[in-house]
Amino acid sequence: MFEVVKTGLLPSPAPVNGTVKSGNMIYSVQVPRDQTTGKTAVGDIKVQMRQTLANLKQAVEAGGGSLADVAMVIIYITRKSDFLGMNEVYKEFFHDPYPSRATIVAELMGEGCLIEIVAHVNLHKA
Repeated sequence: MFEVVKTGLLPSPAPVNGTVKSGNMIYSVQVPRDQTTGKTAVGDIKVQMRQTLANLKQAVEAGGGSLADVAMVIIYITRKSDFLGMNEVYKEFFHDPYPSRATIVAELMGEGCLIEIVAHVNLHKA
């Protein structure tokens, strides 16, 4: 069983929960939704990546963790050419040792959405 994390982020219009917690794990999926307008952040991959990671940071912290606890990240981008810009912003939020990561080029559901991130967060401190 899992519990829904109350993140303070705007909910998705789809029948999903953006962040849930099960035991010592947080699972979060975030998109570049501007929390003021409720719409996809307008701008290039760097703008959208910063918004997505800001949303992820807020979600993880609401669940009792930090970005340092993120163990795995799956990043979906719509254009292979955005890889370098995405990585540049990624390094603003994550530092060595980096989480395990996969980056996939795919078509995304959100209108104008260039990026979507899935994160697995381990709250267990050894």
